[in-house]
Amino acid sequence: MRGVTNYILRKGAVERTGTDAVVVGVLSSDKAPTIAPGGEGVADAYGRKLKPLLSMLGFTGKLGQTATVPTAGTLKAPVLVLVGLGAEVTPVAVRRAAGASARAVENAASVALALPADDAAMVRAVVEGFALGSYAFDTYKTKPSEGGPGEVVVLSDQAKREELTTALEEAQVVAAAVAATRDWVNTPPGDLTPAVFADAVAGRGTPARRSRSGKTAKTTKAPRGASGAAAVTVTVMDEDELAEAGCGGILGVGRGSDSPPRMVRLSYDPKGATRHLALVGKGITYDSGGLSIKPGPSMTTMKMDMAGAAAVVNATFAIAELGLPVRVTTFAPMAENMISGSATRPGDVLTMYRGKTVEVLNTDAEGRLVLADALGHAVEEQPDLVVDVATLTGACVVALGDRVAGLFGDEAVVGSITKVAERAGEALWPMPIPEEMGEKVRGNSKIADLAQHNTERWGGASYAAAFLREFVDEVPWAHIDIAGPAYNEKAPYGHVTTGGTGVVVPTLVELARDLADGADVTGRG
Repeated sequence: MRGVTNYILRKGAVERTGTDAVVVGVLSSDKAPTIAPGGEGVADAYGRKLKPLLSMLGFTGKLGQTATVPTAGTLKAPVLVLVGLGAEVTPVAVRRAAGASARAVENAASVALALPADDAAMVRAVVEGFALGSYAFDTYKTKPSEGGPGEVVVLSDQAKREELTTALEEAQVVAAAVAATRDWVNTPPGDLTPAVFADAVAGRGTPARRSRSGKTAKTTKAPRGASGAAAVTVTVMDEDELAEAGCGGILGVGRGSDSPPRMVRLSYDPKGATRHLALVGKGITYDSGGLSIKPGPSMTTMKMDMAGAAAVVNATFAIAELGLPVRVTTFAPMAENMISGSATRPGDVLTMYRGKTVEVLNTDAEGRLVLADALGHAVEEQPDLVVDVATLTGACVVALGDRVAGLFGDEAVVGSITKVAERAGEALWPMPIPEEMGEKVRGNSKIADLAQHNTERWGGASYAAAFLREFVDEVPWAHIDIAGPAYNEKAPYGHVTTGGTGVVVPTLVELARDLADGADVTGRG
Protein backbone atom coordinates (compact mmCIF):
# COMPACT_ATOMS: atom_id res chain seq x y z
CA MET A 1 0.00 0.00 0.00
CA ARG A 2 1.09 3.56 -0.54
CA GLY A 3 2.73 5.37 2.33
CA VAL A 4 1.68 8.60 3.98
CA THR A 5 2.38 11.80 2.06
CA ASN A 6 3.32 14.94 3.95
CA TYR A 7 1.88 18.12 2.40
CA ILE A 8 3.66 21.42 3.10
CA LEU A 9 2.56 24.93 2.12
CA ARG A 10 5.60 27.14 1.55
CA LYS A 11 6.69 30.34 -0.10
CA GLY A 12 9.70 29.88 -2.33
CA ALA A 13 11.24 30.29 -5.75
CA VAL A 14 10.41 27.33 -7.93
CA GLU A 15 13.70 27.53 -9.81
CA ARG A 16 15.62 27.18 -6.53
CA THR A 17 13.46 24.43 -5.00
CA GLY A 18 15.48 21.27 -4.41
CA THR A 19 12.83 18.56 -4.62
CA ASP A 20 13.19 15.59 -6.97
CA ALA A 21 10.72 17.19 -9.36
CA VAL A 22 8.85 20.45 -9.81
CA VAL A 23 5.46 20.80 -11.50
CA VAL A 24 4.34 23.92 -13.35
CA GLY A 25 1.17 24.64 -15.26
CA VAL A 26 0.99 25.65 -18.91
CA LEU A 27 -1.86 27.63 -20.45
CA SER A 28 -2.92 27.07 -24.04
CA SER A 29 -3.59 29.94 -26.43
CA ASP A 30 -4.02 30.64 -30.13
CA LYS A 31 -0.48 32.01 -30.34
CA ALA A 32 1.73 29.85 -28.13
CA PRO A 33 1.45 28.07 -24.78
CA THR A 34 2.60 30.07 -21.76
CA ILE A 35 3.65 29.22 -18.23
CA ALA A 36 0.77 29.69 -15.78
CA PRO A 37 0.92 31.78 -12.58
CA GLY A 38 3.10 30.09 -9.98
CA GLY A 39 5.69 28.96 -12.50
CA GLU A 40 7.11 32.34 -13.54
CA GLY A 41 10.52 31.38 -12.15
CA VAL A 42 10.73 28.48 -14.59
CA ALA A 43 9.89 30.76 -17.52
CA ASP A 44 12.63 33.17 -16.41
CA ALA A 45 15.19 30.38 -15.95
CA TYR A 46 14.62 28.95 -19.44
CA GLY A 47 14.22 32.34 -21.11
CA ARG A 48 14.18 32.13 -24.89
CA LYS A 49 14.78 28.38 -24.79
CA LEU A 50 11.29 27.74 -23.39
CA LYS A 51 9.25 28.35 -26.54
CA PRO A 52 11.28 26.01 -28.78
CA LEU A 53 11.34 23.41 -25.97
CA LEU A 54 7.54 23.38 -25.78
CA SER A 55 7.35 23.25 -29.57
CA MET A 56 9.77 20.32 -29.75
CA LEU A 57 7.73 18.45 -27.14
CA GLY A 58 4.51 19.17 -29.04
CA PHE A 59 3.19 20.63 -25.81
CA THR A 60 0.07 22.76 -26.35
CA GLY A 61 -1.16 23.24 -22.80
CA LYS A 62 -4.26 21.13 -23.37
CA LEU A 63 -5.94 20.33 -20.06
CA GLY A 64 -4.31 17.29 -18.47
CA GLN A 65 -1.44 17.03 -20.96
CA THR A 66 1.89 16.26 -19.27
CA ALA A 67 5.55 16.21 -20.28
CA THR A 68 8.63 15.37 -18.22
CA VAL A 69 11.88 17.24 -18.93
CA PRO A 70 15.35 16.74 -17.40
CA THR A 71 16.46 20.22 -16.34
CA ALA A 72 20.22 19.67 -16.77
CA GLY A 73 20.96 22.31 -14.16
CA THR A 74 18.61 24.99 -15.47
CA LEU A 75 16.59 24.46 -12.29
CA LYS A 76 17.77 23.13 -8.95
CA ALA A 77 15.32 20.24 -9.24
CA PRO A 78 16.57 17.59 -11.70
CA VAL A 79 13.15 17.06 -13.32
CA LEU A 80 10.54 19.52 -14.57
CA VAL A 81 6.98 18.33 -15.15
CA LEU A 82 4.79 20.43 -17.42
CA VAL A 83 1.04 20.00 -17.09
CA GLY A 84 -1.64 21.59 -19.24
CA LEU A 85 -4.32 23.81 -17.68
CA GLY A 86 -6.27 24.53 -20.83
CA ALA A 87 -7.17 28.08 -21.78
CA GLU A 88 -8.08 29.43 -18.34
CA VAL A 89 -6.97 29.12 -14.73
CA THR A 90 -9.91 27.78 -12.71
CA PRO A 91 -10.11 25.52 -9.65
CA VAL A 92 -11.58 22.78 -11.85
CA ALA A 93 -8.66 23.00 -14.29
CA VAL A 94 -6.08 23.15 -11.50
CA ARG A 95 -7.59 20.12 -9.74
CA ARG A 96 -7.52 18.06 -12.91
CA ALA A 97 -4.02 19.22 -13.83
CA ALA A 98 -2.68 18.44 -10.37
CA GLY A 99 -4.18 14.97 -10.62
CA ALA A 100 -2.57 14.33 -13.99
CA SER A 101 0.80 15.55 -12.72
CA ALA A 102 0.66 13.10 -9.79
CA ARG A 103 0.93 10.16 -12.17
CA ALA A 104 3.93 11.75 -13.87
CA VAL A 105 5.95 11.92 -10.62
CA GLU A 106 4.89 8.72 -8.87
CA ASN A 107 8.50 7.53 -8.57
CA ALA A 108 9.79 10.78 -7.04
CA ALA A 109 10.45 10.94 -3.29
CA SER A 110 9.61 14.64 -3.16
CA VAL A 111 7.84 17.06 -5.47
CA ALA A 112 7.09 20.78 -5.52
CA LEU A 113 3.82 21.97 -7.06
CA ALA A 114 4.20 25.44 -8.57
CA LEU A 115 0.62 25.59 -9.82
CA PRO A 116 -1.74 28.56 -9.32
CA ALA A 117 -2.29 28.62 -5.54
CA ASP A 118 -2.89 32.22 -4.52
CA ASP A 119 -6.19 31.67 -2.68
CA ALA A 120 -7.92 29.02 -0.59
CA ALA A 121 -9.94 27.56 -3.47
CA MET A 122 -6.83 27.06 -5.57
CA VAL A 123 -4.90 25.47 -2.70
CA ARG A 124 -7.75 23.03 -2.12
CA ALA A 125 -7.79 22.24 -5.83
CA VAL A 126 -4.03 21.60 -5.94
CA VAL A 127 -3.98 19.35 -2.89
CA GLU A 128 -7.18 17.43 -3.63
CA GLY A 129 -6.17 16.96 -7.24
CA PHE A 130 -2.67 15.70 -6.49
CA ALA A 131 -3.77 13.45 -3.61
CA LEU A 132 -6.55 11.84 -5.64
CA GLY A 133 -4.46 11.55 -8.79
CA SER A 134 -1.94 9.62 -6.67
CA TYR A 135 -4.54 7.12 -5.48
CA ALA A 136 -3.92 3.43 -6.09
CA PHE A 137 -5.87 0.38 -4.91
CA ASP A 138 -3.36 -2.45 -4.59
CA THR A 139 -4.72 -4.43 -1.64
CA TYR A 140 -5.02 -7.55 -3.77
CA LYS A 141 -1.69 -7.18 -5.57
CA THR A 142 1.06 -9.63 -4.62
CA LYS A 143 3.55 -6.81 -5.18
CA PRO A 144 1.95 -3.61 -3.87
CA SER A 145 3.08 -0.19 -5.00
CA GLU A 146 6.06 1.25 -3.15
CA GLY A 147 4.22 4.54 -2.87
CA GLY A 148 4.21 8.02 -4.33
CA PRO A 149 6.10 11.07 -3.09
CA GLY A 150 6.63 11.17 0.65
CA GLU A 151 6.70 14.97 0.59
CA VAL A 152 4.69 17.37 -1.51
CA VAL A 153 5.48 21.08 -1.29
CA VAL A 154 2.76 23.45 -2.46
CA LEU A 155 4.44 26.70 -3.45
CA SER A 156 2.47 29.90 -2.95
CA ASP A 157 3.40 33.53 -2.48
CA GLN A 158 0.47 33.68 -0.02
CA ALA A 159 1.66 30.71 2.05
CA LYS A 160 1.62 32.63 5.36
CA ARG A 161 -2.10 33.43 5.15
CA GLU A 162 -4.08 31.43 7.68
CA GLU A 163 -6.94 30.67 5.29
CA LEU A 164 -4.52 28.96 2.89
CA THR A 165 -3.07 26.80 5.66
CA THR A 166 -6.61 25.85 6.65
CA ALA A 167 -7.43 25.04 3.03
CA LEU A 168 -4.39 22.73 2.83
CA GLU A 169 -5.55 20.83 5.91
CA GLU A 170 -9.19 20.63 4.85
CA ALA A 171 -8.28 19.42 1.38
CA GLN A 172 -6.44 16.46 2.88
CA VAL A 173 -9.53 15.52 4.91
CA VAL A 174 -11.76 15.62 1.82
CA ALA A 175 -9.22 13.71 -0.29
CA ALA A 176 -8.95 11.03 2.41
CA ALA A 177 -12.75 10.67 2.44
CA VAL A 178 -12.82 10.28 -1.35
CA ALA A 179 -10.01 7.72 -1.16
CA ALA A 180 -11.88 5.77 1.53
CA THR A 181 -14.93 5.72 -0.73
CA ARG A 182 -12.82 4.46 -3.61
CA ASP A 183 -11.38 1.72 -1.39
CA TRP A 184 -14.82 0.38 -0.52
CA VAL A 185 -16.10 0.61 -4.09
CA ASN A 186 -13.03 -1.22 -5.40
CA THR A 187 -13.25 -4.06 -2.85
CA PRO A 188 -14.48 -7.34 -4.39
CA PRO A 189 -18.13 -8.05 -3.53
CA GLY A 190 -17.40 -11.36 -1.82
CA ASP A 191 -15.24 -9.46 0.66
CA LEU A 192 -17.72 -6.62 1.23
CA THR A 193 -21.06 -8.24 1.94
CA PRO A 194 -23.73 -6.18 3.71
CA ALA A 195 -22.69 -7.42 7.15
CA VAL A 196 -18.99 -6.79 6.50
CA PHE A 197 -19.72 -3.36 5.04
CA ALA A 198 -21.87 -2.43 8.04
CA ASP A 199 -19.22 -3.60 10.51
CA ALA A 200 -16.54 -1.65 8.63
CA VAL A 201 -18.63 1.51 8.98
CA ALA A 202 -19.28 0.80 12.66
CA GLY A 203 -15.55 0.31 13.18
CA ARG A 204 -14.96 3.86 11.99
CA GLY A 205 -17.35 5.49 14.43
CA THR A 206 -18.71 5.03 17.94
CA PRO A 207 -20.96 1.94 17.81
CA ALA A 208 -24.33 2.51 19.42
CA ARG A 209 -25.43 -0.99 18.56
CA ARG A 210 -23.81 -3.73 16.50
CA SER A 211 -25.38 -6.37 14.27
CA ARG A 212 -26.44 -9.38 16.34
CA SER A 213 -26.08 -12.12 13.75
CA GLY A 214 -22.37 -12.08 12.83
CA LYS A 215 -23.13 -14.71 10.19
CA THR A 216 -20.25 -13.90 7.87
CA ALA A 217 -16.70 -15.04 8.57
CA LYS A 218 -15.19 -12.72 5.99
CA THR A 219 -13.55 -9.48 7.03
CA THR A 220 -12.33 -6.40 5.27
CA LYS A 221 -9.80 -3.84 6.34
CA ALA A 222 -11.31 -0.52 7.40
CA PRO A 223 -10.41 2.00 4.69
CA ARG A 224 -8.38 5.12 5.07
CA GLY A 225 -10.33 8.06 6.37
CA ALA A 226 -11.06 10.69 8.93
CA SER A 227 -9.33 10.49 12.30
CA GLY A 228 -12.17 12.42 13.92
CA ALA A 229 -14.67 9.63 13.32
CA ALA A 230 -15.31 9.19 17.06
CA ALA A 231 -17.64 12.18 16.79
CA VAL A 232 -20.00 10.02 14.72
CA THR A 233 -22.35 7.52 16.40
CA VAL A 234 -23.16 4.41 14.38
CA THR A 235 -26.17 2.10 14.74
CA VAL A 236 -26.52 -1.11 12.73
CA MET A 237 -29.89 -2.77 12.11
CA ASP A 238 -29.68 -6.45 11.19
CA GLU A 239 -32.29 -8.47 9.27
CA ASP A 240 -34.38 -9.20 12.37
CA GLU A 241 -34.53 -5.54 13.33
CA LEU A 242 -35.35 -4.58 9.75
CA ALA A 243 -38.24 -7.03 9.79
CA GLU A 244 -39.47 -5.70 13.12
CA ALA A 245 -39.38 -2.15 11.71
CA GLY A 246 -41.26 -3.15 8.56
CA CYS A 247 -38.49 -2.38 6.04
CA GLY A 248 -39.97 -4.46 3.24
CA GLY A 249 -37.89 -2.86 0.50
CA ILE A 250 -34.49 -3.73 1.98
CA LEU A 251 -35.65 -7.20 3.01
CA GLY A 252 -37.28 -7.85 -0.36
CA VAL A 253 -34.09 -7.03 -2.24
CA GLY A 254 -31.83 -8.96 0.14
CA ARG A 255 -33.84 -12.12 0.66
CA GLY A 256 -32.36 -13.95 -2.32
CA SER A 257 -28.85 -13.75 -0.86
CA ASP A 258 -27.07 -15.88 1.73
CA SER A 259 -25.66 -12.60 3.08
CA PRO A 260 -28.52 -10.85 4.90
CA PRO A 261 -29.16 -7.12 4.59
CA ARG A 262 -28.32 -4.33 6.98
CA MET A 263 -29.13 -0.67 7.48
CA VAL A 264 -26.56 1.63 9.05
CA ARG A 265 -27.48 4.91 10.72
CA LEU A 266 -24.81 7.53 11.42
CA SER A 267 -25.39 10.53 13.63
CA TYR A 268 -23.20 13.62 13.94
CA ASP A 269 -24.73 16.18 16.28
CA PRO A 270 -22.21 18.88 17.23
CA LYS A 271 -22.88 21.56 19.79
CA GLY A 272 -24.17 24.78 18.30
CA ALA A 273 -25.63 23.18 15.18
CA THR A 274 -28.80 24.92 14.00
CA ARG A 275 -29.26 23.14 10.65
CA HIS A 276 -29.87 19.46 10.02
CA LEU A 277 -28.83 17.56 6.87
CA ALA A 278 -30.02 14.00 6.22
CA LEU A 279 -28.08 11.84 3.76
CA VAL A 280 -29.19 8.54 2.24
CA GLY A 281 -26.98 6.30 0.10
CA LYS A 282 -27.76 3.16 -1.88
CA GLY A 283 -25.65 0.25 -0.62
CA ILE A 284 -26.20 -2.70 -2.96
CA THR A 285 -22.94 -4.57 -2.36
CA TYR A 286 -23.52 -6.68 -5.46
CA ASP A 287 -26.26 -6.55 -8.08
CA SER A 288 -26.91 -9.58 -10.22
CA GLY A 289 -30.23 -8.10 -11.28
CA GLY A 290 -32.10 -10.74 -9.30
CA LEU A 291 -34.56 -12.83 -11.28
CA SER A 292 -34.57 -10.04 -13.90
CA ILE A 293 -30.96 -11.08 -14.35
CA LYS A 294 -28.38 -8.84 -15.98
CA PRO A 295 -26.38 -9.95 -19.03
CA GLY A 296 -23.04 -11.45 -18.00
CA PRO A 297 -20.82 -8.53 -19.08
CA SER A 298 -23.03 -6.09 -17.16
CA MET A 299 -22.35 -7.90 -13.88
CA THR A 300 -18.59 -7.45 -13.93
CA THR A 301 -18.53 -4.07 -12.24
CA MET A 302 -21.61 -4.48 -10.06
CA LYS A 303 -19.52 -4.35 -6.90
CA MET A 304 -19.80 -0.58 -7.42
CA ASP A 305 -23.54 -0.52 -6.76
CA MET A 306 -22.85 0.53 -3.18
CA ALA A 307 -21.01 3.70 -4.21
CA GLY A 308 -23.82 5.92 -2.94
CA ALA A 309 -23.65 4.44 0.55
CA ALA A 310 -19.86 4.68 0.60
CA ALA A 311 -20.08 8.34 -0.46
CA VAL A 312 -22.60 9.46 2.16
CA VAL A 313 -20.83 7.56 4.93
CA ASN A 314 -17.41 9.00 4.17
CA ALA A 315 -18.83 12.48 3.64
CA THR A 316 -20.35 12.24 7.12
CA PHE A 317 -17.03 11.27 8.67
CA ALA A 318 -15.28 14.11 6.80
CA ILE A 319 -17.88 16.65 7.96
CA ALA A 320 -17.26 15.48 11.53
CA GLU A 321 -13.48 15.65 11.22
CA LEU A 322 -13.73 19.17 9.85
CA GLY A 323 -15.89 20.05 12.84
CA LEU A 324 -18.57 21.72 10.73
CA PRO A 325 -21.39 22.96 12.99
CA VAL A 326 -24.22 21.21 11.18
CA ARG A 327 -26.14 18.16 12.35
CA VAL A 328 -25.93 15.20 9.96
CA THR A 329 -28.01 12.02 10.07
CA THR A 330 -27.11 9.41 7.48
CA PHE A 331 -28.80 6.18 6.44
CA ALA A 332 -27.06 3.52 4.36
CA PRO A 333 -29.33 0.57 3.42
CA MET A 334 -27.18 -2.41 2.44
CA ALA A 335 -28.26 -5.53 0.58
CA GLU A 336 -27.01 -8.02 -1.98
CA ASN A 337 -29.34 -8.56 -4.96
CA MET A 338 -28.95 -12.23 -5.79
CA ILE A 339 -30.86 -15.17 -7.28
CA SER A 340 -32.25 -18.09 -5.26
CA GLY A 341 -35.51 -19.84 -4.53
CA SER A 342 -36.32 -17.18 -1.96
CA ALA A 343 -35.62 -14.19 -4.23
CA THR A 344 -38.29 -11.58 -4.84
CA ARG A 345 -40.23 -12.26 -8.03
CA PRO A 346 -41.49 -9.77 -10.62
CA GLY A 347 -45.12 -9.35 -9.63
CA ASP A 348 -44.54 -9.54 -5.88
CA VAL A 349 -45.84 -6.74 -3.66
CA LEU A 350 -43.63 -5.34 -0.91
CA THR A 351 -44.69 -3.15 1.99
CA MET A 352 -42.26 -0.31 2.54
CA TYR A 353 -41.34 1.27 5.86
CA ARG A 354 -44.25 3.51 6.90
CA GLY A 355 -46.75 1.37 5.04
CA LYS A 356 -46.89 2.12 1.30
CA THR A 357 -47.18 -0.96 -0.92
CA VAL A 358 -45.10 -1.39 -4.07
CA GLU A 359 -45.54 -3.84 -6.93
CA VAL A 360 -42.18 -5.11 -8.13
CA LEU A 361 -42.10 -5.25 -11.93
CA ASN A 362 -38.35 -5.63 -12.46
CA THR A 363 -36.01 -6.99 -9.79
CA ASP A 364 -33.07 -5.20 -11.43
CA ALA A 365 -34.60 -1.89 -10.34
CA GLU A 366 -33.80 -2.75 -6.74
CA GLY A 367 -32.02 0.39 -5.61
CA ARG A 368 -35.18 2.46 -5.34
CA LEU A 369 -36.67 -0.18 -3.03
CA VAL A 370 -33.90 0.01 -0.43
CA LEU A 371 -33.81 3.80 -0.73
CA ALA A 372 -37.55 4.01 -0.09
CA ASP A 373 -37.14 2.45 3.36
CA ALA A 374 -34.13 4.61 4.17
CA LEU A 375 -35.82 7.82 2.98
CA GLY A 376 -38.75 7.02 5.26
CA HIS A 377 -36.38 6.85 8.21
CA ALA A 378 -34.62 10.04 7.11
CA VAL A 379 -37.72 12.21 6.90
CA GLU A 380 -38.80 11.03 10.36
CA GLU A 381 -35.69 12.80 11.68
CA GLN A 382 -37.30 16.10 10.55
CA PRO A 383 -34.20 17.44 8.77
CA ASP A 384 -33.97 20.73 6.91
CA LEU A 385 -32.86 18.86 3.80
CA VAL A 386 -32.62 15.26 2.55
CA VAL A 387 -30.16 14.27 -0.17
CA ASP A 388 -29.96 10.73 -1.51
CA VAL A 389 -27.09 9.40 -3.61
CA ALA A 390 -27.35 6.27 -5.73
CA THR A 391 -26.02 4.42 -8.74
CA LEU A 392 -29.64 4.18 -9.72
CA THR A 393 -30.35 3.99 -13.46
CA GLY A 394 -28.67 3.08 -16.71
CA ALA A 395 -31.03 5.62 -18.25
CA CYS A 396 -29.09 8.42 -16.55
CA VAL A 397 -25.87 7.13 -18.10
CA VAL A 398 -27.53 7.12 -21.52
CA ALA A 399 -28.63 10.72 -20.97
CA LEU A 400 -25.48 12.20 -19.43
CA GLY A 401 -22.59 9.82 -20.12
CA ASP A 402 -20.13 8.41 -17.62
CA ARG A 403 -18.68 11.64 -16.18
CA VAL A 404 -21.79 13.60 -15.20
CA ALA A 405 -24.29 12.82 -12.43
CA GLY A 406 -27.99 13.55 -12.72
CA LEU A 407 -29.55 15.89 -10.17
CA PHE A 408 -33.28 15.73 -9.44
CA GLY A 409 -35.56 17.22 -6.81
CA ASP A 410 -36.99 20.49 -5.52
CA GLU A 411 -36.13 23.36 -7.85
CA ALA A 412 -34.46 25.55 -5.22
CA VAL A 413 -32.47 22.65 -3.78
CA VAL A 414 -31.31 21.56 -7.23
CA GLY A 415 -30.17 25.11 -7.99
CA SER A 416 -28.22 25.32 -4.73
CA ILE A 417 -26.54 21.94 -5.12
CA THR A 418 -25.59 22.73 -8.71
CA LYS A 419 -23.62 25.75 -7.47
CA VAL A 420 -22.12 23.77 -4.61
CA ALA A 421 -20.95 21.05 -7.00
CA GLU A 422 -19.30 23.63 -9.25
CA ARG A 423 -17.26 24.89 -6.28
CA ALA A 424 -16.37 21.32 -5.37
CA GLY A 425 -15.17 20.63 -8.91
CA GLU A 426 -17.83 18.03 -9.75
CA ALA A 427 -20.23 17.78 -12.67
CA LEU A 428 -23.92 17.50 -11.73
CA TRP A 429 -26.62 18.26 -14.26
CA PRO A 430 -30.21 19.27 -13.34
CA MET A 431 -32.80 16.80 -14.65
CA PRO A 432 -36.61 17.01 -14.68
CA ILE A 433 -39.30 14.99 -12.91
CA PRO A 434 -42.27 15.54 -15.23
CA GLU A 435 -45.65 15.36 -13.52
CA GLU A 436 -46.72 12.51 -15.77
CA MET A 437 -43.95 10.39 -14.24
CA GLY A 438 -45.51 10.78 -10.83
CA GLU A 439 -48.86 9.80 -12.31
CA LYS A 440 -47.30 6.66 -13.77
CA VAL A 441 -45.67 5.72 -10.47
CA ARG A 442 -49.02 5.99 -8.72
CA GLY A 443 -51.15 4.57 -11.52
CA ASN A 444 -49.18 1.80 -13.24
CA SER A 445 -49.98 -0.84 -10.62
CA LYS A 446 -53.51 -2.24 -10.41
CA ILE A 447 -52.91 -4.00 -7.08
CA ALA A 448 -50.51 -1.79 -5.07
CA ASP A 449 -50.06 1.85 -4.14
CA LEU A 450 -47.05 2.30 -6.41
CA ALA A 451 -45.39 0.63 -9.38
CA GLN A 452 -41.67 0.20 -8.88
CA HIS A 453 -40.67 0.16 -12.56
CA ASN A 454 -41.74 2.05 -15.67
CA THR A 455 -43.76 -0.04 -18.06
CA GLU A 456 -42.45 2.08 -20.94
CA ARG A 457 -38.87 2.20 -22.18
CA TRP A 458 -38.33 5.94 -22.00
CA GLY A 459 -37.58 8.31 -19.12
CA GLY A 460 -36.21 5.72 -16.73
CA ALA A 461 -34.12 8.13 -14.64
CA SER A 462 -37.01 10.56 -14.18
CA TYR A 463 -39.38 7.71 -13.32
CA ALA A 464 -37.00 6.46 -10.63
CA ALA A 465 -36.74 9.96 -9.17
CA ALA A 466 -40.53 10.30 -9.18
CA PHE A 467 -40.76 7.00 -7.32
CA LEU A 468 -38.33 8.19 -4.64
CA ARG A 469 -40.24 11.45 -4.28
CA GLU A 470 -43.20 9.44 -2.98
CA PHE A 471 -41.24 8.74 0.23
CA VAL A 472 -39.93 12.19 1.20
CA ASP A 473 -43.22 13.87 2.18
CA GLU A 474 -42.82 17.66 2.06
CA VAL A 475 -39.19 17.72 3.22
CA PRO A 476 -36.83 19.61 0.85
CA TRP A 477 -35.11 16.90 -1.15
CA ALA A 478 -32.60 16.15 -3.88
CA HIS A 479 -31.66 12.89 -5.58
CA ILE A 480 -28.25 12.44 -7.20
CA ASP A 481 -27.96 9.60 -9.72
CA ILE A 482 -24.26 8.69 -9.94
CA ALA A 483 -24.65 5.60 -12.12
CA GLY A 484 -22.29 7.09 -14.71
CA PRO A 485 -19.45 8.76 -12.81
CA ALA A 486 -19.28 6.42 -9.77
CA TYR A 487 -16.95 3.99 -11.53
CA ASN A 488 -14.36 4.68 -14.21
CA GLU A 489 -13.74 1.62 -16.38
CA LYS A 490 -11.36 3.52 -18.65
CA ALA A 491 -7.94 5.12 -18.28
CA PRO A 492 -7.36 7.72 -15.56
CA TYR A 493 -8.15 11.34 -16.39
CA GLY A 494 -7.28 14.36 -14.30
CA HIS A 495 -7.64 13.45 -10.62
CA VAL A 496 -9.99 10.54 -11.42
CA THR A 497 -8.28 7.15 -11.39
CA THR A 498 -9.52 3.85 -12.80
CA GLY A 499 -12.15 2.09 -10.69
CA GLY A 500 -14.20 3.71 -7.95
CA THR A 501 -14.13 7.50 -8.17
CA GLY A 502 -15.58 8.69 -4.85
CA VAL A 503 -17.81 11.10 -6.74
CA VAL A 504 -20.11 13.45 -4.76
CA VAL A 505 -18.14 13.27 -1.50
CA PRO A 506 -16.64 16.76 -2.07
CA THR A 507 -20.05 18.13 -3.04
CA LEU A 508 -21.72 16.79 0.10
CA VAL A 509 -18.99 18.24 2.31
CA GLU A 510 -19.32 21.60 0.58
CA LEU A 511 -23.11 21.44 0.98
CA ALA A 512 -22.70 20.86 4.72
CA ARG A 513 -20.33 23.83 4.84
CA ASP A 514 -23.00 26.03 3.23
CA LEU A 515 -25.61 24.86 5.72
CA ALA A 516 -23.22 25.49 8.60
CA ASP A 517 -22.66 29.01 7.28
CA GLY A 518 -26.40 29.66 7.28
CA ALA A 519 -26.96 29.58 3.53
CA ASP A 520 -30.56 29.10 2.40
CA VAL A 521 -30.12 26.06 0.17
CA THR A 522 -33.80 25.04 0.18
CA GLY A 523 -35.49 28.31 -0.77
CA ARG A 524 -37.69 28.00 2.31
CA GLY A 525 -35.63 30.21 4.61
